[in-house]
Amino acid sequence: MRDKLQQLEKAALEEINFVKGKEAILELKVKYLGRKGELASLTRELGKLSNEERPIAGELINTIKARIEDKINSLLADIVKREKEEKLRAEKVDVTLPGRYGRLGKRHPITQVMDEVVRIFFGMGFQTAKGPEIETDYYNFEALNIPKDHPARDMQDTFYVETHGNASLLRTHTSPVQIRVMQGQKPPLRVIAPGKVYRRDSDITHTPMFHQVEGFMVDEFITFGDLKGVLSVFLHSLFGEDTTIRFRPSFFPFTEPSAEVDIQCVICNGKGCRVCKNSGWLEILGAGMIHPMVFKAVGYDVEKFSGFAFGMGIERIAMLKFGIDDIRLFFENDVRFLMQF
Repeated sequence: MRDKLQQLEKAALEEINFVKGKEAILELKVKYLGRKGELASLTRELGKLSNEERPIAGELINTIKARIEDKINSLLADIVKREKEEKLRAEKVDVTLPGRYGRLGKRHPITQVMDEVVRIFFGMGFQTAKGPEIETDYYNFEALNIPKDHPARDMQDTFYVETHGNASLLRTHTSPVQIRVMQGQKPPLRVIAPGKVYRRDSDITHTPMFHQVEGFMVDEFITFGDLKGVLSVFLHSLFGEDTTIRFRPSFFPFTEPSAEVDIQCVICNGKGCRVCKNSGWLEILGAGMIHPMVFKAVGYDVEKFSGFAFGMGIERIAMLKFGIDDIRLFFENDVRFLMQF
């Protein structure tokens, strides 16, 4: 028994000296010290020894087991220490290096243009007002002189919802804010109403949701000349003093007389392209003198007060200002596109 134990110890220590790696050492530990290991096999043979030899062999087994276990544990501790040192070296941080800063984002081009439009009108004494995006039929159509079955509804028919048993809709323009403001305030008024609006349009120049700015001025003795003056100052401030502007007669149910305001196409410089439909001009906004029926809806004296109103799509202005030929680029969230502005 003594010879077997000494040979086992010698073989184990030699094998441990040559082994490399944590997994290999653990395998050796199981091989020699496990419940089914070689040392356990010799322990089970103690019953075959005489009463005199048994305690001597048992003590030797314990001694050899302790030596092998100490050797394995010492080697494992060295490996753990070495792995920890290697990890610390790999994760070493140079605290003297400058800090890393995240790249700052930019405001969306639509937000930039919206802010610029508001700033220009602020400079002319206008104030901002807001209204709900889910509107009643009255504020979105009827109070603006667009009664039921009016043909103008076909161009703006949009998304309807049920609210408290009444039919409401996503507003098709920010003009309802004009009604709400005039119901609550008396002239003189200079107001712009920026916000989101919704229509059933979708192509390279239209989207189902877009941004619009409604503006209006109400006071005594307001004329179409005031309208042209305000919009000319605005467009020249936005696009430059050399911008060519034209006013065309048009029709809107809530203004009379009405006009479409165009600027020379900045994409093709008036030569004609798919954005301006080869006309050389782009409609930038609609405007006109507020219709007497609108004044009557809010209780204004049509003999005393007059005013003008206008509305513009911010996406259209942004396309012209930045030379963008497809409105859908604004909503694709492509960072390569957005970082240009």
